[in-house]
Amino acid sequence: MAVVVNGDSMWPTLNDGETIHVIPFQDHQLMEGDIVVFYDPRDSSRICIKRLRRIEASGFFVEGDNPDPTASTDSHNYGLISPQSVIGFKR
Repeated sequence: MAVVVNGDSMWPTLNDGETIHVIPFQDHQLMEGDIVVFYDPRDSSRICIKRLRRIEASGFFVEGDNPDPTASTDSHNYGLISPQSVIGFKR
């Protein structure tokens, strides 16, 4: 599955406009450090791309790679994401 990066939250790993290929998420085991593509928990019509930082019993903590803390809206803002919201991942 191909996904186009929109924005700078994953810079310098991923650049705005770059296309990445992700593995569809079904029964695959996610690992901390994976790049995760998921539906935005605040607006399910939007897709987000973030780094999986922590796996918790109640969901996944994700954040952008950009070192500027104001460059990414992530689990610091909206909390854990649910496994049901995950579309795919990249190792």
